[in-house]
Amino acid sequence: MNSLDWAVLIGYFGVMVAIGIWSHKRVDNVSDFFTAGGKMPWWLSGISHHMSGYSAVMFTGYAGIAYTYGVTSFVTWSFPIALGIAIGSKLFAPRINRLRGRLHVASPLEYLKNRYNLKTQQALAWSGMLLKIVDVGAKWAAIATLLSVFTGISLNQGILITGVITAIYCTIGGLWADALTELGQFIIQLLAGIAMFVAVVGKLGDHGGFFGVWDEPALQGHGKPLVGPYGTIFLLAFLFIKLFEYNGGMLNQAQRYMATATPREATRSARLSAILWLVWPLVLFFPMWMSPLLVDAQKPDGSDSYALMTEQLLPHGLLGLVIVGFFSHTMAMCSSDANAIAAVFTRDVAPVLSKQARAWSDRSGLLAARLTTVVFLGLSMAVATQVNSPTFKDIITVVIKWVAGLMGPIAIPMMLGLLRTFRKSGPTAALTSWSMGLLAFWLVNYPINWSVEGGVPLEYQVSIPLAVSLILYIVIGFVKPEDTPERDALIETINTDDDGGGAGAASAAIPAPAASQDGTIGTKD
Repeated sequence: MNSLDWAVLIGYFGVMVAIGIWSHKRVDNVSDFFTAGGKMPWWLSGISHHMSGYSAVMFTGYAGIAYTYGVTSFVTWSFPIALGIAIGSKLFAPRINRLRGRLHVASPLEYLKNRYNLKTQQALAWSGMLLKIVDVGAKWAAIATLLSVFTGISLNQGILITGVITAIYCTIGGLWADALTELGQFIIQLLAGIAMFVAVVGKLGDHGGFFGVWDEPALQGHGKPLVGPYGTIFLLAFLFIKLFEYNGGMLNQAQRYMATATPREATRSARLSAILWLVWPLVLFFPMWMSPLLVDAQKPDGSDSYALMTEQLLPHGLLGLVIVGFFSHTMAMCSSDANAIAAVFTRDVAPVLSKQARAWSDRSGLLAARLTTVVFLGLSMAVATQVNSPTFKDIITVVIKWVAGLMGPIAIPMMLGLLRTFRKSGPTAALTSWSMGLLAFWLVNYPINWSVEGGVPLEYQVSIPLAVSLILYIVIGFVKPEDTPERDALIETINTDDDGGGAGAASAAIPAPAASQDGTIGTKD
């Protein structure tokens, strides 16, 4: 990097902070901070949903997969995400929007107190927050790894720089700041991605051109859709995981659906995000697929290949723009995650822990939300310093094994609880599926993995916890049905396709929760 690249990077940081300050005036209460008051246009929600779904891990961990295996990086990652969101655009998006519009909640988990009980909600809230700390920690480590390649600064210094800048704008402006910065980040990413694509295509003339390049020995096997540890079972497991994760299971995407004005707009938002996931990663991944022809990765997993290729191919200025693109991915996801976790803590956890929290005014609730955002970012940055340690191993291990493996047990009760089909699955089904899924993750990844020669294949490490949770949730619902008139009324409110006057009548059918330990569900901000 030279002075021009640094100017581009510093200018980007300045614009992000400025957007946060501008967004501050749009945030008057916790509903504005967490769900944009339900006033976000569907197209902005869709772009925000897309941008908040991936980070610099794509340019490190998944770049390594692309460098080693080729197109399977798209087939087993971007494609199942796009398909999962497309399915969820009708299955989950409108129902999640009705949580805000009809139940007046600001956190995706608030409805669980009435859908199941307080114990279930707290179990999912605490486990979700802890998983997110680890997930976001991997994202900080990924961007810091890239920054160290370009600038030579240490991993911890890179984590600190990106974390502090993100904390400033997302703490000040809430979800509005997240969405508006993500729009700017999408434009930057578009320019940077196209620049890199063109630069790589320009180098293919010596290797048979755009189509003939696949015959090169260095790319042997790179055209196979399923290869190595990324086989059919892995693909099917990832499709189910991403169906839950990217439609609300990781909480930040659920907020994008809640932020739109109506269920119909939430559906349009999801469809736009699905299209972007299907098309845009092809442009980003193509240079990664070609990287074995152009660079020799220094790291065994190839995670530095994209950064090395960027340094080699792009002139200064454009190099700075691509680096900004790396930051845009990571800051988009981490800021949205921080906002989602702050919503869960202030709306779902704090009212249970403290009597004072149940009586917070708009100003007090907003202050608590901002403080929680800062604390979450600080904890995730601390975890980021431990990535590549014996506990967490490398970045892609954290993202695929830990996050994907643990997502199912947490997301299944939350997401399937929205649907009429599973109305008989109550607290027993939810807590059992959650706890046994977590136990299955531990058994498969540790005791069983240690006792099997060569270890348990990755596809089973990811799929077994999901399968255990899903089967138990469904079976226990039939064996021990726990549907009640109150729970049925809640489910009907979420599922009734009436965006007009019927909404008020539907929500009136929901009994008001007890005022003592049940928090604030059902109350308007």
